[in-house]
Amino acid sequence: MSNDERQFLLTAVWMFMRHGQPARARAVCAALVDDNPRDGVASVALAELMLDSGEAARAIETLRAADVPPELAHAAAFLEARALKMAGREREAESRWSRYIESRKGAARQWTA
Repeated sequence: MSNDERQFLLTAVWMFMRHGQPARARAVCAALVDDNPRDGVASVALAELMLDSGEAARAIETLRAADVPPELAHAAAFLEARALKMAGREREAESRWSRYIESRKGAARQWTA
């Protein structure tokens, strides 16, 4: 699949989600992840749709298999923590979120130069 085709399908996912058609969005996301399980963008979207359906374990698996781009690190950490909590794994959820927060500290988080 070309990058343009992938971008088109991700745009379709966004449109389906925005217009209240999560089943269609999920079908397209699932196809993208089946094609490339490491696709971080499609995996994050699919994980969110899985969580909306109460599928915490599958969402965790999907997120952990993906190469999430830096611009989606916050969303992935939040979704994974949410999935862990939903699965009854509260300590792991707190640990996951804390690891994300700790990773964001340092020079990149300073307000002044």
